[in-house]
Order: sequence, then structure tokens, then C-alpha cells
Amino acid sequence: MIATPSATLAANERVKERIAAGHDVLHLAFGEAGLPVHPAVADVLAGAVSRSGYPPVAGEPAARSACAGYFRRRGLTAGPEQVLLAPGSKALLYAVLAAVPGDVVLPRPSWVSYAAQAALAGKSVIDVPIPEHVGGVPEPRALDDALRAAVAAGRRPGSLVLTIPDNPTGTVADVATLQAVCEIAARHALLVISDEIYADLLHPSAAGPASYPSGPATLLPDRTVVTTGLSKRLALGGWRIGVALLPDSAVGRSVYSRLVAIASEIWSALPGPMQAVAEYAFSEPVELRDHVAASQRLHGAVARAMHGVFVEAGAACRPPGGAFYLYPDLEPHRPRLSHSGISAGQDLAEALLDRYDIGVLPGVAFGDHGDRLTFRVATSLLYGGTDEQRRTALESPNPTRLPWIAAAIDRTCESLSDLLLTS
Repeated sequence: MIATPSATLAANERVKERIAAGHDVLHLAFGEAGLPVHPAVADVLAGAVSRSGYPPVAGEPAARSACAGYFRRRGLTAGPEQVLLAPGSKALLYAVLAAVPGDVVLPRPSWVSYAAQAALAGKSVIDVPIPEHVGGVPEPRALDDALRAAVAAGRRPGSLVLTIPDNPTGTVADVATLQAVCEIAARHALLVISDEIYADLLHPSAAGPASYPSGPATLLPDRTVVTTGLSKRLALGGWRIGVALLPDSAVGRSVYSRLVAIASEIWSALPGPMQAVAEYAFSEPVELRDHVAASQRLHGAVARAMHGVFVEAGAACRPPGGAFYLYPDLEPHRPRLSHSGISAGQDLAEALLDRYDIGVLPGVAFGDHGDRLTFRVATSLLYGGTDEQRRTALESPNPTRLPWIAAAIDRTCESLSDLLLTS
């Protein structure tokens, strides 16, 4: 049983309390997309307020068809009968974990709620370290070894959770690594749960605009469930709109039936007004495609700038490729930091908040070893304190030069330098 609230939500509330007390906090602890609602989406919601009846548990036919089209445009086999909508992909992830028998296999580190949800569902977790170059997936050889050891010990691994792009590292798994992981999952008859909530937020490069990443549903289509939503792509976190695509296979249909049963007993259905938003947003009209492309540019520019700050400070930090996260490791500075009593990620997070009013989440919240000097940085709340500033950031060709974003980057750099010099 879970005795504490989600680490991300708890950190957000703590930072807000500190701000309310008069502190000027640089909030890098919460993965909110940090952008204003697109006016067209707001209009759809306003026009749907009368849809107050109970929709079908799996979702309205029009909304499910729009979601299926969204997945097909990304190269996946998808029909409306494979789609299920819910109040947030977080609820869907829990329901899938509850619906699939056996232990849950997780990369380490991984998003804070996977292990907690597994515990709520009465499942044990088998954690496997991520590769050195990328997060969101387990290191293939370590995965195979861990599964063999688990089976030899009498355990029953049932599902494997992947995150593409990854939270907390902000990286995107390469196809070779994904292929190796999927082959191992197939040999062990695992159901792969691919959390693709950030998949529309790959960073563009000099070679051109970002595309949707390759995922396990293209490599292991009969055994992969894909979850996504609108909380990150359109910055609608508080609206709670999630969708799952189940595979067109015997396994997929069996899990789908159990999911509908679980949904009927927990959330009944995604509210009618949000069904209208889902239908509109997942049909991807040109104005929303342009909005998402601008978001990709903004997230990438600020994440890369902050990555440079941590690398310059001597941290080990994987280069970001999507979303708005970084996962610095200050292990190279352990001898110096130990003089100030900083010997773990939790100590480091406390020092940054208490001394510099910078909020981050320690790596231990993501399942990392408690003694590691790792922490997650979310750059998405640096875009401005008002909708006007955030719109300006979204439209700017050089957002890191905007005074409020540049100031946040400089403050991070100066605080890190001071921490390392005074330790």
C-alpha cells in the first residue's frame, strides 16, 4: 500500500508553498508543459458544456475514430475498437498494470508513478538499469539476465513498461536498443506498455523538423499497448484526457475487455466535454500541428541550453532529444560535495532548494539508488509567469534570449558554480 503522495505532485505543492511564503523559487521540479491553451481548443471545450450525460465507457465513437486516425498517421494498425479514452493516461497506465497478470518490469530510473501504481495493483517490481546512452528502456543484456533470474526464483514477469521519450532523462530510445528489448520481451511473453505521452515533443534538429519516434508497437505489434494523451503535447495536464491503443491480437482483445471492466468501476467514462476536445485535438487540424511544432522548438531550445549549463558545471548528463527533462549526475563532484554533507541526491535537492530556491527532484524518486547524486530537471516552467510571456516564448525564434528565460538559465549556472565552490 502506498503511504505517501506522488513525489512530483508533492514537490510541486512544496514549491508553491515556498513561493506563497515570499521566496523567488526557480521551479524545475514539476513536469507541467508550461504553455497556454490554444484558443481553438478552448472554443471546443466551451461549445461542449452541455454534453453532461454519461458517454460510453470506452469513449464516444467519433472521439475513438479520431484517436485511431492519429495512431494510423504514425504508422500503427489502429481501429476505433482498439481505442479506449480515460481521464488521463495516468489512470490508463494503472488500469493496464492491474489488468495484466504477473510482475512489472521497469527501467531504473523511470517515472515516479510506475512503481507506485504497481504496488497499488498488488504487483512486485523487477527493476533493470538503463543503458549509459539513453533512458526509458532497460539495458538489453541486463533485462535478459534479470528476467531469467526472476523466473528461476519462481517469479512471473508479466509486463514491461517503456517510456518514449523518457521521463526523467529526456532521451529517446534508438531503434537498435528498442529492437533488442522487444526481442527479449517476446521471448519471455511480456506485454509491453509503451508510454508515449511525450512522443509528439521530439526536438527538431538542423536536419529538419521532428517526426514521431519509432516505438515498440511497430516492432512488437501483437504485444504492445500504447498510452498517450494531451497533457504534454497541448499543455492540457489539468484537463485529464488520455487514450490507450490496444493491439489487434488475442492478447490485446483480452486486455481491452479487462480494461473496459476496470474503467466502468473506477472512472465510468471520460467526461463528455473532454470527448469533444479529444475528437478535435486527435484529428490534428493544421492550427494544432503548427502549435505542436512551435512547442517542439521551444522545449528543445531551452532543454539544450540547460543541458549546456550542467555539462559546463562538470555533471554527467545525457543530451536531451525530446520532452523537457534533463537528468544530471554530479558524481564527478562527490569528494567536494561531501564536505558540505551532500552524499546523495536527496541531500543535493535539499541544498538547491534551501540555499538557492531552486526546486528539483532527486533521482531516488525515480527509483535510482539513494546514494547517487542524480536529480531530474524539468525546464518547462521557465517559459514565463504570464500567458503573454509564454506566448512570446512559443513564437520566438530565439527563446533562450528572452530576458526571463535567460535569467533563469544564468541563475542555474551561478547557483551550481556557487554550490560547487563553497562545498
